[in-house]
Amino acid sequence: MLSLILAMLVPLILVFVTAYGVYRKVDVYNAFLKGAAGGLEVLVSILPSLIGLLTAVYMLRASGALEYLAMTLAPFLDVLGVPSEVAPLMLFRPISGSGALGVGVELMETYGVDSYIGRCVAVMLGSTETTFYTIAVYFGAAGIYKTRYAIPAALCADLAGFVAGAFAVRLFF
Repeated sequence: MLSLILAMLVPLILVFVTAYGVYRKVDVYNAFLKGAAGGLEVLVSILPSLIGLLTAVYMLRASGALEYLAMTLAPFLDVLGVPSEVAPLMLFRPISGSGALGVGVELMETYGVDSYIGRCVAVMLGSTETTFYTIAVYFGAAGIYKTRYAIPAALCADLAGFVAGAFAVRLFF
């Protein structure tokens, strides 16, 4: 019964939203088309940077630089209880969400999504932030040019997210 409800959840939400839009006298199809067009505009605008970031990630991985850095960080990560294989993710996540997602996908393809590493990657991607992007956007919008302690505090929060993510995966899986 529960699996049937879960299988029907998304179609039921779509039917409900459509019915509500019709009730409110909204041109649902036109609104859908505008939303889809906006999504394509966003895709076109971020595609070049996404390709560049993923290319840089693969170049760093292919050159061995990330593996060298991961080996350097491994003793520190072991003390914190974080698998050293996720070090490239930890390095890219504060800089680029797209690059971190690329690293995460590669780690999941290598180790499997149900492995300890795969689960750590999933939890870490969900519990950390693209710190530098977020600070640039929000501080720039507010007209703040001196970040003072915001960046070190945010990077400490990211580290706490990585460590807590690895701990939660060990605890619950």
